[in-house]
Formats: sequence, C-alpha cells, structure tokens
Amino acid sequence: MERRANGINRLLKKAGRPVKLMEVCGTHTVAIFRHGIRGLFPGISFLSGPGCPVCVTSKRDIDCSILIAREPGVTLLTFGDMMRVPGALGSLNRARADGADVKVVYSPLDAVAAAEKQPDRKFVFFATGFETTIPLVAAALDMAHSLGLDNFFVYSVHKLVPPALRALLSAPDARVSLDGFILPGHVSAIIGPRPYGFLAEEFHIPAVVTGFEADEIMEGTLMLLEQIESGSARVEVAYKKVVRDAGNQTALSLMDRYFRPFDAEWRGIGMIPASGLRLKEQWAAMDAERVFKPHPPVSHEVSPGDGGCSCGDVLRGLKLPVDCRLFGSGCTPDHPVGACMVSTEGSCAAYFKYGPFIKRQTSGQ
Repeated sequence: MERRANGINRLLKKAGRPVKLMEVCGTHTVAIFRHGIRGLFPGISFLSGPGCPVCVTSKRDIDCSILIAREPGVTLLTFGDMMRVPGALGSLNRARADGADVKVVYSPLDAVAAAEKQPDRKFVFFATGFETTIPLVAAALDMAHSLGLDNFFVYSVHKLVPPALRALLSAPDARVSLDGFILPGHVSAIIGPRPYGFLAEEFHIPAVVTGFEADEIMEGTLMLLEQIESGSARVEVAYKKVVRDAGNQTALSLMDRYFRPFDAEWRGIGMIPASGLRLKEQWAAMDAERVFKPHPPVSHEVSPGDGGCSCGDVLRGLKLPVDCRLFGSGCTPDHPVGACMVSTEGSCAAYFKYGPFIKRQTSGQ
C-alpha cells in the first residue's frame, strides 16, 4: 500500500498538473470515497462516469414499466433501487401506491418462481443493469423457457458499457477531457478487457481494469499514471484474479442466445448506437415491450429539466455533483430530483454521504 501511494505521489509531482481520471463504475465511486483515496491524492480529480444502471435508465423506460404495471392481471417485478427513479409519469413507488402490483425481488430467478406459482397471472421482470447482470436475466429466460411458462416476460433496458464510453469521447458539443479510465471490474469479468481496446487505439487514452479494495484501486491508479508519464496508452488489467482476457465465455454465450444489440436511450446522455440489449425475434413471446406495447409520453433525456438537475452532466463527467445547484438542498437521498441521487451507487448519493469529508471542487475542462 505504501509503495503504491509513494509511486502515485511521485508521478503526480512529476506531472506537475492535476490529473483527471474517470471511474466508470458506481461501485468504484463509492469505494474511492470509502477508502479515503480522494483525500490521499488531491492532485487527482476523480470524475464519475455512466456506470450506475439505475442512473442511466431513461425516463421513457421508467414510464413504459409503469404503464405495463398498470395493465390488469400483471405483476411487475424489479430491483429495489428502481422503485424511486423518476419518469414523466412518476415512479414505480407512486404506481404501487396508486394500485399497480409492483414487487421488489433480489434475483430475476425469483420472478420466474413467482410466475410458476401463479400461472393465471402475468409476471414482467423489469430488467436493468450492465453486462454484470445480463447473464442472470438470460438464465431466468432459459429457466422460464425450459419450464414452458407462457406468463413470464422481460422488459429489457440492459445497457452496454463500451459503447457509452465511445459516446462520451465522441460527443461533438460536450466532450469530456480525461487523462485515463478506471474500468469496471464486475463488467470486465464478463466481457474481458478487449472490448475497451478502442480507448487506447482510437483515442489514445490509458485505461486499467481494477477491483474495489483500496490496494486494487491504488494499483490501477499507479498503472494509469505510469502510462500517462510515458505518453503511452494501453488497456491493462489490475484485477487478474477475476478478469480474463476472453471474459466469461459461458456467460457471453448465454447472453448471445437471448439478446441482440439495439440503439438505446441513456438518461442524461441520449441515444447511443448499439448500446442496449433487446430480446431476439425468436423470443418475442417473452418480450414485454412487444407483448404489452406501452406508449409513454415523449420525454427528453438530455435537457436542463427536472428543476435544474445536473444528473446528465454528472454522468458524462462534465460536472461533479456538488456543482449542481440542487445538490444537498433541493435534491437529497430522501427527496431525489434526479436518478443520480436515488441509487446507492449513484454519484450524487455518494457525494451526499461522503462529501462533508472533502472540499468542494470543480471538475474543470
């Protein structure tokens, strides 16, 4: 630990300027705070990225899930964090209060079990998350298919991390300026490091996959600074006990059996080509969007709406949560205005919990 800290400080001093690193994963955001890493290295500006699945779920998808939940004879099942995410029609919490049958589950397999127990009722799993959770949903679809269930459906709003990073770096109007990426360990355990190759090859930005313990994050940070100091750019892995070059082929094959990429909306970012996953045509009978055909009101994913909420800019690394005028006053975990304050992995929620221990700073461009 001391060796890594000394190495980081030596390279920061040699750089002679602030270094901006984006931790893509929301779990990393929380871990960096919890381990006190921000305070240890004030010469590093850690920027949050779009790696919180709750935060990037679009208003349209929240509204679609609410409309499906309102259907007669339907039970909508989802993870707990999704209950408070706001859409144009309110939240799933509000829909449940108004009489919709919405339940929280801890696994998509729980949703399959519920459908098996009540064959006369329709069960829809609101499937959110990145590559980490997609194989679990594919396994649930596999189980439902093997059981011959005709009352189990999935509304897939799954997102893929690499296309989002490309979109951040390619934005013509508000491109974030970065020195390096701290890549997500859990996602990378599924897909491996190769899908991130464009970061180094096309954008010449160093990137390192890390774990979530203090020594793992510091090792990854040191590796990034070594690349920055040498003027090189590679995708490296500092989490080799979990991440393999080829990823998890079993999980990837299961995903590929049920899902295909499509252009998806990301809250605060907008439409990103081939960044979402939808059920393949052969599984249309289990696709809740095809079966229930919800028609939500038109919403805008990139706008200064939501009472001035800056969640979109936070997700793109353009602002820190403390730069939002609503942070800590108009928007708190108990009364969230934007999705970044809802999830425990959301950047705004992390800054609210740990922010009193750091000085206010600006992200700078």
